[in-house]
Amino acid sequence: MTQLARKKIAKLERLAELAAVHANEGGESLWREAFRRLRHNPAAIVGAVILGIFVLVGFVGPFLVPFSPTQTGLGFVSEAQNIIPGPSAQHWFGLDHQARDEFSRMVVGARQTLLVGVVATAFGLFFGCLIGGLAGAAYGLGGKRGRSLDNVLMRFIDMLLAMPGLLLAVSIVALLGPSLTTVMIAVGFVSIPTFARLLRGSMIAQANAEYVVAATSLGVGRRKIALSHILPNSVAPVLVQATLTLATAIIEAAGLSFLGLGNPDPATAEWGAMLTDALARFEFAPRLAFYPAVGIIITALGFTLLGEAMREALDPKLRK
Repeated sequence: MTQLARKKIAKLERLAELAAVHANEGGESLWREAFRRLRHNPAAIVGAVILGIFVLVGFVGPFLVPFSPTQTGLGFVSEAQNIIPGPSAQHWFGLDHQARDEFSRMVVGARQTLLVGVVATAFGLFFGCLIGGLAGAAYGLGGKRGRSLDNVLMRFIDMLLAMPGLLLAVSIVALLGPSLTTVMIAVGFVSIPTFARLLRGSMIAQANAEYVVAATSLGVGRRKIALSHILPNSVAPVLVQATLTLATAIIEAAGLSFLGLGNPDPATAEWGAMLTDALARFEFAPRLAFYPAVGIIITALGFTLLGEAMREALDPKLRK
């Protein structure tokens, strides 16, 4: 290959890298423009504030709680007489059925809920992007053999999509045994098809872009085109979906814990397990279910608001 051809290829690769950030008319990158839009979006601000408080409570709160979340005997409790002390100056959210401080358990449970949501989403994102990236690259750049690989991978994804998500998650937990780790694996496994389909479709759309055709005609390797140019151009919708999936992961994990498939240790403070414990005492102590339910709803709302705002900021079709 002549030196002139090498220079042309290098120039083309630099242009492709510039295209990967979708520079607009003012020279502003897609991500910078999206961040500017998010700063002026009230829904994004509200979602970011909610998540900021949630993350702060999850990381710092357990070191500042007034009581241990497993400490019992903090007051007189009698379920036979329907006596469970409510909020007071010493116990802000009152006590639970085992005379444990409800406020301390809510704060510590925030960390467990955050851990479940993040780990489950990361699990689904990693394997979903792995399958979707292979399928998208194979379909767009792999020729006939690539189409065959894409067909095999997508039929596996179709099999997962054919099963209801909750039923699939319950089956995985029943197979592996109830535990917090199993819940995270089950919830993450359910989200794999979503990420795989989304990344594959985005990569196939980018495979027909002009810079990809030009790079292919100049002899740039298919692997380098897929990893250096197509993949960076395709991850934006996947990251937005990951933000939205965090909300559903928290709700699904709480649902599995509510069904008794979560952490088998009843002393562990986790919002879904706290809902399960409160069910039998709802008639005379509904606040025990109110606190974790509100925590789950507000947290999911924060992720949803931020995710929808990111989708609007990154997708030109949805920009107002």
